[in-house]
Amino acid sequence: MTKPFAPSCERNQGPILEVLLRHLGGTRRVLEIGSGTGQHAMHFAAAMPWLVWQSSDRADNLPGIAAWLDDAALPNTPPAIELDVDAPWPDTTFDAVFTANSLHIMGWPQVEAFFAGVGAVLEVGGLLVVYGPFNYNGDFTSDSNRAFEQWLKDRDPASGIRDFEAIDTLARGIGLVLIEDNAMPANNRCLAWQRSVRHAHDLELSEGS
Repeated sequence: MTKPFAPSCERNQGPILEVLLRHLGGTRRVLEIGSGTGQHAMHFAAAMPWLVWQSSDRADNLPGIAAWLDDAALPNTPPAIELDVDAPWPDTTFDAVFTANSLHIMGWPQVEAFFAGVGAVLEVGGLLVVYGPFNYNGDFTSDSNRAFEQWLKDRDPASGIRDFEAIDTLARGIGLVLIEDNAMPANNRCLAWQRSVRHAHDLELSEGS
């Protein structure tokens, strides 16, 4: 099949990779949620051959992802798996989770399901890296993001640019601590959280009581 192509992936993969390289040097297994075209998976896996990059998406996107991965034939990209945040998640764990441009195209219940799922698969000390647009203090960071929000709402009223503070609250609820908030091109951000060891210890104590 013809490989799907997203120009935005070509534009943003360099800046995103700079963030990933700072954090994933000791990572073994990464789960990418919402791999889309598969371009990011191919690019990042090629740049970080020491880790296994596990792509995932809804079923209708899997053939396109396979086209990219098959063409690259990298040894660290297993076949993409089907993953819908509202459905059962993989029965395994990862030491990092990555997603790009996904939270603003989900409804809020799906965003909550995303973090619940990450909480189930992310190992203690593991990293969550999220790329995309965010609002801060309830306001847009640019006029272009305001216009993008209107385009999203016209397409799907349940979607929309998420408030950083609300997202960080969900992250903290599963024991994540924000370690970086990076400004990116085109008024996007790349956020990195780490799973707290103390949170996992407290959870063990509460479950044992």
